[in-house]
Amino acid sequence: MGATIREVARQAEVSIATVSRALNSPHLVAERTRSRVVDTALRLGYPSRRPRSAGAVASAASAAGRIGFVGAVLPDLANPFYPAVLYGMRSASVPAGQHVLSLDAAEDPAAEADLIRMIAGQVDSLVLLSSRLPDDRLRALCIPGRTVLFNRLIPGLPGVVVDYLDGMRRMVAHLASLGHRRIGYAGGPRASFADAERRRGLAVSSQAAGLRVVDLGRYPPYFTSGAQIADRALRENVTAVIAFNDLMALGTLVRLRELRIDVPGRISVAGFDGVPLAAAGTPRLTTVVPPLGRAGRTAMALLRAATESSAAAPRWCVLPVRLMVGTSTAPPPGL
Repeated sequence: MGATIREVARQAEVSIATVSRALNSPHLVAERTRSRVVDTALRLGYPSRRPRSAGAVASAASAAGRIGFVGAVLPDLANPFYPAVLYGMRSASVPAGQHVLSLDAAEDPAAEADLIRMIAGQVDSLVLLSSRLPDDRLRALCIPGRTVLFNRLIPGLPGVVVDYLDGMRRMVAHLASLGHRRIGYAGGPRASFADAERRRGLAVSSQAAGLRVVDLGRYPPYFTSGAQIADRALRENVTAVIAFNDLMALGTLVRLRELRIDVPGRISVAGFDGVPLAAAGTPRLTTVVPPLGRAGRTAMALLRAATESSAAAPRWCVLPVRLMVGTSTAPPPGL
């Protein structure tokens, strides 16, 4: 009778889980550890044949559609937008026996590329959230047939996007109905797909509504950018500000409060993303709300469809949004 996995783990001085990974998913274990486990297993007669190579295991996993470990690379874990998507991914992964490993690129494209290269050899599949990398670079880094994008569309790759065009249409219609005619947009990163879509929606919707749009510039998508946005908006004499995301909008509200500027009496402020903090402050932020949990679950569904090579599997999915009207928007002064 051969040795047990517990005996292999004890003599190799590793955990039972490490033995299992080394023998069944060798691409998930460091080379030195894997070699020690394999040598110990062979010496003790467990298993009866040498484990497959990492490449063979990866090929077999692909053929079987197995996606046990999913790497999620995102630009900013501190932004509550992304944990909500991750929660959706994890809620879909648990029943399937999968594990989601998240990595934060800190809004640095070079760091993002390094993280993708590092984790691609350690996981079965990838979900890349709001990537800041150029299309050709991103395509080269993807695991072929085992990668799904969120907040990004590249031909030939499965993707989940939010209908930001409709979101901006709803926001512009709301502000126009209040009587605003001169509004400002505070944009996000130049490499952001979401920012490009919001600008595109703003251009079309504002023209149709007869609004004049002032470009307030591009800013890092953080709360701290709000001070600059508020100061610029006041200089430009706009009656409403739409910020790229809720964090920037909330920072704008704080700066205006410091300056004792009445919101929304003097100026209205709105955001995007519908993060929980948007509803917690005073005034309560008007924002566009995407279904973030659903986005994460949809990304996992597309990933399973891609790995199963289903001919009928959708290649991309556009999710609807809703407008949450808070108390941070109102008619402009004089109306």
